[in-house]
Amino acid sequence: MAVKTKKKLKNEVDFSNVEIAFSGMSDADLRQAARLFKMMNKRWLVSTGSQLGLMAFKMRLPVNAIVEKTIFKHFCGGKTLLECQPTVDHLSEQNVLTILDYGAEGKKTEEAFNSTMRETMRAIRFANENNSVPVISTKITGLGRFEILEKVQKGIELTGAEKEEYIALFKRLNSICHVAHEHKVGLFIDAEESWIQDTIDYLARTMMERYNKKQAIVYNTFQLYRHDRLDFLKNSYEIARRKGYILGAKLVRGAYMEKENARAEEMAYASPIQRDKAATDKDYNEAIRFCIDRYEEIAFCNASHNEASAWYMLELIERNNLDKGHSHLNFCQLLGMSDHLSFNMAKAGYCVAKYVPYGPVRDVVPYLIRRARENSAVTGDMSRELGFIMQEIKRRRL
Repeated sequence: MAVKTKKKLKNEVDFSNVEIAFSGMSDADLRQAARLFKMMNKRWLVSTGSQLGLMAFKMRLPVNAIVEKTIFKHFCGGKTLLECQPTVDHLSEQNVLTILDYGAEGKKTEEAFNSTMRETMRAIRFANENNSVPVISTKITGLGRFEILEKVQKGIELTGAEKEEYIALFKRLNSICHVAHEHKVGLFIDAEESWIQDTIDYLARTMMERYNKKQAIVYNTFQLYRHDRLDFLKNSYEIARRKGYILGAKLVRGAYMEKENARAEEMAYASPIQRDKAATDKDYNEAIRFCIDRYEEIAFCNASHNEASAWYMLELIERNNLDKGHSHLNFCQLLGMSDHLSFNMAKAGYCVAKYVPYGPVRDVVPYLIRRARENSAVTGDMSRELGFIMQEIKRRRL
């Protein structure tokens, strides 16, 4: 599908309007963003820097300050909820909502899992007090051990102690969903690796059946770079319709492609990843159309940086004469990226949010490295971001 940056809808959405896109950034912030994206536009630097960064944190070298003043500052809201408040307020001033994500994943101990649960509940209560924070995001691997999720998916019998761990994970997730339901705050359950995703899907479906009877509280995530996820989305809708609850769906392309392909090759099984980008794009846009056609029964979020997919959804909303402010029709992009999409759509009155990670720098580093790798120069995303920033710098004559 061709990108149509110059074309406008009747409501004057124009993705090429860099003045609107960067209106919330000072000259200094814009220059700093340009320097950051110039570095991230070098694939070799991203790859080498990612490895060195992880090594430095594992060795507990004093690199927190460097990370915090550069990539963390650009892509994260802060280390605590309180530190996130200025970001939340700043986005709200531009009619953009906030989705908060506590950056905890891959934890190992019951103490850490309980800590993540308590922090997620605090985030829900924080959201309840901020009208511009409708949703919180969480990862199941922040609430229970990866190995337990994998064993459950493989059908391997758990030991007594492992059963207790799995029950504890379930209770943590249920407690979070219960609090979210009480406060009417949405909860995105992130997708993760395919070899634990079936377990995550089961947990998400169970919570949706419990808490989505009257409105969408719990959302599962559908990674459309997997060739089986469009059918899974359709099956999920049929189950929700049959059982009488609203399906919550966050649509993404995916964030584990290199890892998925490498594991499939190493273990000699067919990769779950689509054969090429065109196949991913086709399924992604079909997923958008499927949800739009059933928008009263599916609350969904187009959580993509893909300009063509954003435009496609805008066209469908306009063509079907839908309420662009409907709570089931949402867009989301990461903080610090795709501002030309987020702020131009928000200016036109669509439901747009920025995904804002927060937490201790050390905990958020895996997320930051994954973002850098997945959006490196090989995808073209960093070049595109830099291009828009340089346009605005030129427009301001800086």
